[in-house]
Amino acid sequence: MNKATPFHKILIANRGEIALRVMRSAHALGYRTVAVYSTADQEAAHVHAAHQAVCIGEPLPAQSYLNIAAIIEAARLTGADAVHPGYGFLAENEDFAQACRDAGLVFIGPSPEAIRAMGDKAGAKRLMIAAGVPCIPGYQGDDQSAAHLAAQAAQIGYPVMIKATAGGGGRGMRLVRQAAEFAQLLRSAQSEALNAFGDATVILERAIEAPRHIEIQILADRHGHAIHLGERDCSVQRRHQKVIEEAPSPAVDADLRARMGATAVAAVQAIAYEGAGTLEFLLDSEGRFYFMEMNTRLQVEHPVTEAITGLDLVAWQLRVAAGEPLTLTPADIALTGHAIEVRLCAEDVPAGFMPQSGTLLQWQPPAGVRVEHALQDGASIPPYYDSMVAKIIARGRNRAEALRQLQSALHDLVALGVKTNQSFLRRSLAHPVFAAGHATTAFIAQHEAELLSETSSTQALAVAAWLLHQSGAVQPPREAARLAHALPVGLSLQVGDASLRAQVTQTGPQAFSVQVDGQTHALVAVARATRNANNAHNEHSAQSEHSEPFAKVIVDQVMHSVPWVRDADCLWLHFAGHPLQVIDLTRAVGPKPGEQGGDGKVRASMNGRVIAVQVAVGDRVQAQQALVTLEAMKMEHVHAAPVAGTVTAVHAATGEQVPASRVLVEIQADEAPAQSANVAQRKQDD
Repeated sequence: MNKATPFHKILIANRGEIALRVMRSAHALGYRTVAVYSTADQEAAHVHAAHQAVCIGEPLPAQSYLNIAAIIEAARLTGADAVHPGYGFLAENEDFAQACRDAGLVFIGPSPEAIRAMGDKAGAKRLMIAAGVPCIPGYQGDDQSAAHLAAQAAQIGYPVMIKATAGGGGRGMRLVRQAAEFAQLLRSAQSEALNAFGDATVILERAIEAPRHIEIQILADRHGHAIHLGERDCSVQRRHQKVIEEAPSPAVDADLRARMGATAVAAVQAIAYEGAGTLEFLLDSEGRFYFMEMNTRLQVEHPVTEAITGLDLVAWQLRVAAGEPLTLTPADIALTGHAIEVRLCAEDVPAGFMPQSGTLLQWQPPAGVRVEHALQDGASIPPYYDSMVAKIIARGRNRAEALRQLQSALHDLVALGVKTNQSFLRRSLAHPVFAAGHATTAFIAQHEAELLSETSSTQALAVAAWLLHQSGAVQPPREAARLAHALPVGLSLQVGDASLRAQVTQTGPQAFSVQVDGQTHALVAVARATRNANNAHNEHSAQSEHSEPFAKVIVDQVMHSVPWVRDADCLWLHFAGHPLQVIDLTRAVGPKPGEQGGDGKVRASMNGRVIAVQVAVGDRVQAQQALVTLEAMKMEHVHAAPVAGTVTAVHAATGEQVPASRVLVEIQADEAPAQSANVAQRKQDD
C-alpha cells in the first residue's frame, strides 16, 4: 500500500508517561489528540493533556485499556482518524491493528500482517531461521504437551529458557536449570502467559549464560526503505524486565554494529515492515549474536536512541503512518555522545521487587536531565498497571559524563509516599562492574547482596525520629517548654522489617540530641519542620500554604535540605539522596501490611487481584504451601502458608480485588511436638 493516508486527530490508546510522550510530538506537529482512560485514571495527567478524553470503563474486570471495541468507539465519538498504541497493552496486538483498519482508522504502527508474523515468538523464529538470521537453538513446535516439552528440553540440554510465544516484558518466561524443576516452572510460565496474554503456548530455547541483551532500533516506510539507528544495551534486568538501558553499547564496536544493523534491516524488509521497531539479540562472550524476538512497536527505552541521534522517533512514526517516504539515509545517522536511562518503578526491592501501589505524596523530578513521567503531588499509583512510573534519561559527551549526570539526577529526585527502586538504581549505577561497562544479564543475580540490601544511615534515622517528634500531634505546652529540654522523648520505630528505639532530647531552642540504634547525633533546626496540615488529616492533596515541603537541618555539623511528608503514623523523607519510610509504632497496635505471623493468618502483601485460590476450608496444608495467588502490576505473587495446619477460613475469591493487609486465609496451626517446643524455648533463652 503506497498511497498517502493523511490524518488530523490521533487517539492514544495508552496511559501515563507514554501517552504524554506521544502527545508531545503530536502537538508539535499540529495534530489534535484524544485520550482514553479507565475510571481509575480519571484525574491522570494524560487525560488533562489531551484535547479530548473518553472513559472506556472500569480497570477490572473489563481491563479497559484492552477493550478494543470501546477504544474504536471512542475514536468514532471524537472524530479521531488515527490511533497510536504506545507500548504495552494493545501495541503488538494484530487484532487491534486489524480493527483500526476495518474502522477506517490509520494505525500508527506496522500492518496486522507484520505484527502477526513477528508477534508470535515461535513463528518469528521460524521466519528468521528461513531468512538466515542466527537464532538460538530450541523448540518452537505445535506439540505443547508437558511430556513432549520435557523431552525437547532434555534434547536441547539444560539450562533451558521457557518463553511464552505471545509474551513480553518478561512475563511467561522462566529459566530452568535442571530437569527436576521443569514441570513446575512450565506450569508457572503457562499460567502467567494465559493470564497475561490469553495464550499459554511456549517455546524452548537453550539458555545462554550471562549474555548481553542488545537491540537494534529500525525505521521503515511503506515504500520499501528501511534504516537502523544503532543499538541499545539493555542487559541490566530483573525478572527478565529491563531496568537500565544505554546507547551505544559498551560491548559493540563499529564492525559488530554494522553486522547487527544489516541483519535487522534485512529482517524487517523481508516482512514489508512499516514504522518503528526493534530487533532484540543476545550477544555472547565470544561476540556471536542470536535473534531473540522483534518488538513491533516503540520501545520504553527509545529516548536513549533519540538522545544520541537527535531524532524524534514518535514524529517519524507519524510521518511514516501518513505515507511519507523515509528520507533518512545511513549517512544522516551519527551517534553522538552517550545516553543512559533508568526506569523508576513503584516496587519494594528487598521484598523481591514486589510492586507497590498507593498515593505519591511528594514528587520532585530532577533538573538538567530528561524525565518522562505523568506524576505530581497526590498522584494515584493504581495496582492494575505496570510498576514503572517514570524514566530518567541523561546524555553526556561520553559514557562517564552521562553516568555522572544520571547519578546526580537520582540523588536529587524526590518520590515519597510509595516505595520505589530509586536507591537500588543508585547502587546499580555506582557498582564498579556497571561503571566499567561490563554488566551482563547476570549482573543483578551476581551482585545481589550488594544491590538489593537496603540499609539506612543512623543520621537519616535520627532526622526521621526528630521529624516525628516535631510533627507529632501532642506537643509540650508553651509554659513547659523549658522543662521539656531536659526530658528525652522515646519513640518506637519500624523501618522495613527492623524495629528500633529512638530518643529525642531538646538541648536548646533549636538544638536536639537524637539517639538511635546505639548512635547519638546532634541536630540543629535551621528551618523548623512544622506540621503538615494536609497529611496530618490523611488528605493526599498538594502541599498547602501552611506546610513546608522540606526541612533544613544541621546533622553532625553538616547542613541538609530534607524533603519530607507525614501520613498519619508513617513518615517519608528524602535524606542524602535516598528515600526512607519510617513508621511510628510508639502507640500503634496490629500487624504491618503483608505481615504473615504465627497467628496463622495469611494477609495480602499488596493491593492486587486474586487469580487463583488453591485451598478450601478443611484442607490440610504444609508450611510454605501455595494458598492464594494475587496479580498486581502485571506480575503474579504467590501467598504461602506460614505454618502447617488446617484451613479454617478462606476470605478470597478468584477475580476479587483485595487491599494490602486483607486476611486471605486463616489456618489453625498444628500443635508443635514437645521436643520442638523445648528446642525453640532453649534457642529463645539463648
